[in-house]
Amino acid sequence: MLNSLIGIIASSGGVTSTNSYESIATVTVGGGGSSSIDFTSIVGTYQHLQVRYLARGTFSGNEISLRMRLNSDTGNNYARHLLEGEGTTASAFATSSGNLMALGSVPANTGTASAFGGGVIDLLDYKDTNKYTTSRTLNGQDRNGSGTINLASSLWMNTAAVTSITIFADSGNLAQYSSFALYGIKG
Repeated sequence: MLNSLIGIIASSGGVTSTNSYESIATVTVGGGGSSSIDFTSIVGTYQHLQVRYLARGTFSGNEISLRMRLNSDTGNNYARHLLEGEGTTASAFATSSGNLMALGSVPANTGTASAFGGGVIDLLDYKDTNKYTTSRTLNGQDRNGSGTINLASSLWMNTAAVTSITIFADSGNLAQYSSFALYGIKG
Protein backbone atom coordinates (compact mmCIF):
# COMPACT_ATOMS: atom_id res chain seq x y z
CA MET A 1 0.00 0.00 0.00
CA LEU A 2 2.78 2.42 0.94
CA ASN A 3 4.52 1.79 -2.40
CA SER A 4 1.26 2.57 -4.19
CA LEU A 5 0.92 5.88 -2.32
CA ILE A 6 4.53 6.80 -3.06
CA GLY A 7 3.99 6.02 -6.74
CA ILE A 8 0.87 8.18 -6.90
CA ILE A 9 2.52 11.08 -5.08
CA ALA A 10 5.68 10.89 -7.17
CA SER A 11 3.84 10.71 -10.49
CA SER A 12 1.45 13.56 -9.66
CA GLY A 13 4.30 15.85 -8.65
CA GLY A 14 6.42 15.03 -11.67
CA VAL A 15 9.31 13.75 -9.54
CA THR A 16 11.00 10.91 -11.35
CA SER A 17 14.34 10.52 -9.59
CA THR A 18 15.92 10.93 -6.19
CA ASN A 19 18.44 13.20 -7.98
CA SER A 20 15.61 15.74 -8.22
CA TYR A 21 15.93 16.57 -4.51
CA GLU A 22 18.41 19.11 -3.14
CA SER A 23 18.99 19.59 0.58
CA ILE A 24 18.40 23.22 1.62
CA ALA A 25 18.50 23.20 5.45
CA THR A 26 17.98 21.00 8.51
CA VAL A 27 16.84 22.11 11.97
CA THR A 28 17.20 19.86 15.04
CA VAL A 29 15.59 21.02 18.28
CA GLY A 30 18.03 21.43 21.17
CA GLY A 31 17.70 20.87 24.93
CA GLY A 32 14.62 22.41 26.52
CA GLY A 33 12.58 22.09 23.33
CA SER A 34 11.34 24.86 21.06
CA SER A 35 7.96 26.49 20.43
CA SER A 36 8.59 26.41 16.66
CA ILE A 37 11.14 25.89 13.92
CA ASP A 38 11.64 28.24 11.00
CA PHE A 39 13.04 27.98 7.51
CA THR A 40 13.70 31.50 6.21
CA SER A 41 15.08 33.16 3.08
CA ILE A 42 13.80 30.34 0.85
CA VAL A 43 14.90 30.99 -2.72
CA GLY A 44 12.60 30.51 -5.72
CA THR A 45 14.84 28.19 -7.73
CA TYR A 46 12.87 24.94 -7.33
CA GLN A 47 9.55 23.64 -8.63
CA HIS A 48 8.33 22.37 -5.24
CA LEU A 49 9.54 22.14 -1.64
CA GLN A 50 9.49 19.14 0.70
CA VAL A 51 9.92 18.93 4.47
CA ARG A 52 10.72 15.58 6.07
CA TYR A 53 10.47 15.31 9.83
CA LEU A 54 10.71 13.18 12.95
CA ALA A 55 9.11 14.96 15.89
CA ARG A 56 7.78 14.65 19.40
CA GLY A 57 6.02 17.13 21.71
CA THR A 58 6.46 18.16 25.34
CA PHE A 59 2.74 18.62 26.09
CA SER A 60 1.48 16.36 28.91
CA GLY A 61 -0.83 14.29 26.69
CA ASN A 62 -0.59 11.35 24.32
CA GLU A 63 -0.08 13.44 21.21
CA ILE A 64 0.15 16.92 19.76
CA SER A 65 -0.92 18.24 16.38
CA LEU A 66 1.71 19.87 14.18
CA ARG A 67 0.80 23.09 12.41
CA MET A 68 2.41 25.24 9.73
CA ARG A 69 2.28 28.85 8.55
CA LEU A 70 3.83 30.41 5.46
CA ASN A 71 5.54 33.82 5.28
CA SER A 72 4.54 34.54 8.93
CA ASP A 73 0.88 34.88 7.84
CA THR A 74 -1.34 34.51 10.94
CA GLY A 75 -4.57 35.66 9.24
CA ASN A 76 -7.54 33.47 8.36
CA ASN A 77 -6.03 32.71 4.96
CA TYR A 78 -5.81 28.92 5.11
CA ALA A 79 -8.16 26.04 4.28
CA ARG A 80 -7.39 22.49 5.39
CA HIS A 81 -8.53 18.87 5.28
CA LEU A 82 -7.35 16.03 7.49
CA LEU A 83 -8.10 12.29 7.23
CA GLU A 84 -6.97 10.10 10.13
CA GLY A 85 -6.93 6.36 10.61
CA GLU A 86 -6.49 4.81 14.05
CA GLY A 87 -6.93 1.04 14.26
CA THR A 88 -10.34 0.36 12.74
CA THR A 89 -11.57 3.94 13.19
CA ALA A 90 -11.39 6.66 10.57
CA SER A 91 -12.18 10.35 11.03
CA ALA A 92 -12.09 13.49 8.93
CA PHE A 93 -11.90 17.23 9.55
CA ALA A 94 -12.12 20.25 7.26
CA THR A 95 -12.26 24.03 7.51
CA SER A 96 -12.41 26.63 4.76
CA SER A 97 -11.07 29.52 6.82
CA GLY A 98 -8.41 29.21 9.50
CA ASN A 99 -5.08 30.67 10.55
CA LEU A 100 -2.85 27.61 10.02
CA MET A 101 -2.14 24.51 7.94
CA ALA A 102 -2.70 20.99 9.38
CA LEU A 103 0.16 18.45 9.36
CA GLY A 104 -1.11 15.53 11.46
CA SER A 105 -0.01 14.43 14.95
CA VAL A 106 3.08 13.14 16.76
CA PRO A 107 3.61 11.58 20.22
CA ALA A 108 3.69 13.88 23.24
CA ASN A 109 5.07 13.64 26.77
CA THR A 110 2.77 10.89 28.06
CA GLY A 111 2.60 9.08 24.71
CA THR A 112 4.75 6.07 23.84
CA ALA A 113 8.09 6.59 25.62
CA SER A 114 10.90 7.88 23.39
CA ALA A 115 8.78 7.46 20.23
CA PHE A 116 8.81 10.09 17.49
CA GLY A 117 6.23 10.55 14.73
CA GLY A 118 7.34 11.00 11.15
CA GLY A 119 6.00 12.79 8.13
CA VAL A 120 6.58 14.26 4.69
CA ILE A 121 5.15 17.64 3.66
CA ASP A 122 5.06 18.70 0.00
CA LEU A 123 4.60 22.39 -0.84
CA LEU A 124 3.52 22.45 -4.47
CA ASP A 125 4.39 25.31 -6.84
CA TYR A 126 5.51 27.41 -3.85
CA LYS A 127 6.95 30.19 -6.04
CA ASP A 128 4.06 30.49 -8.54
CA THR A 129 2.49 33.93 -7.99
CA ASN A 130 -0.47 33.13 -10.28
CA LYS A 131 -2.15 30.69 -7.87
CA TYR A 132 -2.47 29.72 -4.23
CA THR A 133 0.11 27.42 -2.60
CA THR A 134 -1.08 23.94 -1.59
CA SER A 135 0.45 21.38 0.72
CA ARG A 136 -0.04 17.67 1.17
CA THR A 137 1.23 15.74 4.17
CA LEU A 138 1.55 12.04 4.97
CA ASN A 139 2.22 11.51 8.68
CA GLY A 140 2.11 8.72 11.24
CA GLN A 141 3.04 7.64 14.73
CA ASP A 142 3.36 4.41 16.72
CA ARG A 143 1.51 3.82 19.99
CA ASN A 144 3.06 0.57 21.27
CA GLY A 145 1.74 -1.52 18.39
CA SER A 146 -1.20 0.67 17.47
CA GLY A 147 -0.97 4.16 16.08
CA THR A 148 -2.34 6.72 13.69
CA ILE A 149 -1.77 7.67 10.09
CA ASN A 150 -2.85 11.03 8.68
CA LEU A 151 -3.28 12.42 5.20
CA ALA A 152 -3.65 16.20 5.25
CA SER A 153 -3.96 18.87 2.61
CA SER A 154 -3.98 22.61 3.06
CA LEU A 155 -4.34 25.71 0.93
CA TRP A 156 -2.71 29.08 1.58
CA MET A 157 -5.04 31.62 0.01
CA ASN A 158 -2.30 34.05 -1.00
CA THR A 159 -0.45 34.33 -4.32
CA ALA A 160 2.88 35.46 -2.83
CA ALA A 161 5.90 33.23 -3.35
CA VAL A 162 6.73 31.26 -0.20
CA THR A 163 9.93 32.60 1.38
CA SER A 164 9.54 31.25 4.93
CA ILE A 165 7.98 28.25 6.69
CA THR A 166 7.14 28.03 10.40
CA ILE A 167 6.21 24.67 11.97
CA PHE A 168 4.89 24.50 15.53
CA ALA A 169 2.93 22.34 17.98
CA ASP A 170 -0.68 23.16 18.85
CA SER A 171 0.16 22.65 22.57
CA GLY A 172 3.48 22.72 24.40
CA ASN A 173 6.79 22.66 22.55
CA LEU A 174 8.58 20.51 20.04
CA ALA A 175 10.78 18.14 22.07
CA GLN A 176 14.56 17.90 22.00
CA TYR A 177 15.90 15.91 19.00
CA SER A 178 12.86 16.68 16.83
CA SER A 179 14.34 17.16 13.38
CA PHE A 180 13.04 18.90 10.23
CA ALA A 181 14.82 18.81 6.86
CA LEU A 182 13.87 21.11 3.95
CA TYR A 183 14.47 20.00 0.36
CA GLY A 184 14.02 21.72 -2.97
CA ILE A 185 12.54 19.62 -5.78
CA LYS A 186 13.83 20.47 -9.22
CA GLY A 187 11.41 20.75 -12.12
